[in-house]
Amino acid sequence: MKFLIALALLGIVGALALAGRAMLKDGRDGQPKTNRMVRALALRVALSIALFLFIWLSYHMGWVQPTGLPVSR
Repeated sequence: MKFLIALALLGIVGALALAGRAMLKDGRDGQPKTNRMVRALALRVALSIALFLFIWLSYHMGWVQPTGLPVSR
């Protein structure tokens, strides 16, 4: 479970890095601008939503348990 979450977080950071690179490279030296940054940011949002839904589903299925202090404290 931890491996899947870490892998998803790496994918999210990687998509953010791709968007940053596209922002810096697109439209330079007279080249036409592309929509690579928009696609990379859309991928990042999709991965974030998928990770949230996976964690939520895992909690409801009992695959992960909450930890920490009790709520009444």
